Amino acid sequence: MEGSPVREILALTQRPGIISFAGGLPAPELFDTEGLRASYDAAFAVSARRALQYSTTEGAPELREAVAARATARGLPTDADDVLITSGSQQALTLITATLIEPGDVVLVENPTYLAALQCFRLAGARVVPVPCDEQGILPDALADLVARERPKLLYTVPTFQNPTGRTLPAARRAAVAETAARLGLWLVEDDPYGDLRYEGSHVPWLAAQPGAEDRTALLGSFSKIMAPGLRLGWLRAPAALRRAAVIAKQAADLHTSTVDQLAAAHYLATVDLDAHIATVRAAYRERRDALQTALSRTLSADCDWNLPAGGMFVWARLPEDHDATALLRTAVAHDVAFVPGAPFHTGPPDPRTLRLSFTTHTPPEITEGVSRLGRALREYGGR
Repeated sequence: MEGSPVREILALTQRPGIISFAGGLPAPELFDTEGLRASYDAAFAVSARRALQYSTTEGAPELREAVAARATARGLPTDADDVLITSGSQQALTLITATLIEPGDVVLVENPTYLAALQCFRLAGARVVPVPCDEQGILPDALADLVARERPKLLYTVPTFQNPTGRTLPAARRAAVAETAARLGLWLVEDDPYGDLRYEGSHVPWLAAQPGAEDRTALLGSFSKIMAPGLRLGWLRAPAALRRAAVIAKQAADLHTSTVDQLAAAHYLATVDLDAHIATVRAAYRERRDALQTALSRTLSADCDWNLPAGGMFVWARLPEDHDATALLRTAVAHDVAFVPGAPFHTGPPDPRTLRLSFTTHTPPEITEGVSRLGRALREYGGR
């Protein structure tokens, strides 16, 4: 077992004065602290005994209903009975893995992909195989060939504002992925923690909403990026048989998710305009994304490149030839700036030049200063 390089970098960068683009953290000054405090007060005022008692494994009915209503509003008809409340979407992924994966099973992932998913699959004894991707994500023809050859149990994907690359899989490719899953008997695990954080363009329907994917897709969602990660609240929408198995796995894991947190979240969703709050968050993050883009353009050399994500929290960048982002990090930290090297996100041989930059936790002036420090570190590294 290996620890998370991202977590280790976060511990390294906690000292005062450092500007960190490393963690995928929401901006704490944007949390609706007053609204959430009032919702916790209401959870105790309505029924403190219920809030402090054990609850059902599936989750509080009113929170499941709220999740189902939001999914339905986004074009995926969902009933409360389709939903399992989890302790963050990371637990939902763990439950699906425990339910579907036996040691030696093949799991397909995007390359690069979410680091904690790789940890989860490897801990379960799976053989993790990367799917060929380009700047828009999964290549459907390559996926079909790989499924026919490897006979995998599932495909794990973050198709919207992916972590770490920020890219979004186009609608036509989603339809092709769903068709492949239906034709070849592949489970799809669609992780969507960032889908509400769109800064431009229009909504792309979930994989779970594609024809052929209805009974093949486990959809994972989270309140961490749109309310607060400290709530540790996520959800799983899955076909009935898979959901029942996940409920049994959750009973063995933690019996149920925190009752008081669920009731507070349900009250919040019933009394506060969450979409209005998300709009405020999106406006701030869009400004920060644009500040990062401007600073990178002004500071880094022409032989560096990076993308412009339409949403989410991350920019994926690449250093010049013969540069190594992991080695650069040591120099960068000495200049009081940090990022996450891209190598740990890869399955198979990594591209050592890649790095992930998160733009959500700093103001535009701080971002500008952070990129200036990164530029100085890069010049020092390149001059050795």
